[in-house]
Amino acid sequence: MIGHVSKGASFFHCISYCLEDKIKLTEEMKQQLAQADHLQHKDRAEVLEYNLCFGDKYELAEQFRDVEKLSKHVEKPVMHLSLRLAPSDSLTREQWLEIGREAAKEFGVADHQYICVLHKDTKEQHIHIAANRVGFDGKVASDSNSYKRMAALCRRLEKQYNLTQVLSPRAFLSPEERRLPRHDQRKERLKENIRKTLEEANQFSEFHKKMEDLGYQVIKGRGISFIDDKKVKIKGSEVGFSLAKIEKILALKQELAARQKQKFPASPQESGARVKTSHHQFPINPGQRSEPKAAPEIRTETMIVSLLSKLLEPEKEMGGGVPYELTEEYLKRKRKKPKISH
Repeated sequence: MIGHVSKGASFFHCISYCLEDKIKLTEEMKQQLAQADHLQHKDRAEVLEYNLCFGDKYELAEQFRDVEKLSKHVEKPVMHLSLRLAPSDSLTREQWLEIGREAAKEFGVADHQYICVLHKDTKEQHIHIAANRVGFDGKVASDSNSYKRMAALCRRLEKQYNLTQVLSPRAFLSPEERRLPRHDQRKERLKENIRKTLEEANQFSEFHKKMEDLGYQVIKGRGISFIDDKKVKIKGSEVGFSLAKIEKILALKQELAARQKQKFPASPQESGARVKTSHHQFPINPGQRSEPKAAPEIRTETMIVSLLSKLLEPEKEMGGGVPYELTEEYLKRKRKKPKISH
């Protein structure tokens, strides 16, 4: 199980994300994706629980803001928790409801306003909790040691529900646990931010701006790297999103947008003799007797949507769970370090 915890200032945006489908998907695209991956892209969100709140996103946000006013010092009243299973695991609705309540209790918002929502548009089951850090008594839920607390919660829930053990930060693991496959939460967060931003952006400049808005410095050269708010630099390829892959996704989105804008493009001007093959025509130079060139790849909207869906699923990190200190890259770097003479 992989957990994530973050704070924010906008109840409306957090609640909207939890309750709604992906905003960049048209109804046609949702239907095409559902046929391609057999997941629920339309009405993806199922609310498991409204805790001390009710209504649609507008009513919920207003209720949360009213309670937020009970504290005059909190700058980021939104708490956003997410818990995701390993691909091979599955839980019932009732079990997810129990887990949502356990997570709320762990982070001190069990008696605060929150909604717990199950998303059904990914292969890995996961829930989101949008909570108000401000309680009805005006006290604010602490966010200290949230990284460690989330890691401990995931380990506890894995044992309780007999789930696949998916490890998080090495600093909180025993020597035995460090030998097991692990997930770097910083990289997982970057991976998810890149994926979500690519779903929203159509141009690289737009992608660059949105990543900066999320607090990352974007460095583009022969490859692409991201520096977070803690000044930690991570290559895009380390989280399954190389520069080539990002550019490929954006190019496909532009192609899809062009096709949707002009469903039936005008036929190209024909000149010279032509030979028909598979409903497409190709010009032949006068006197040319060789066979016509192979038809270029013709992609339908369904093919493009399916390809985008696959590309937006990040590749597995290199190393297969082997600690970095044992990888070939680390050993090469170590050998290159010059010896310091005394």
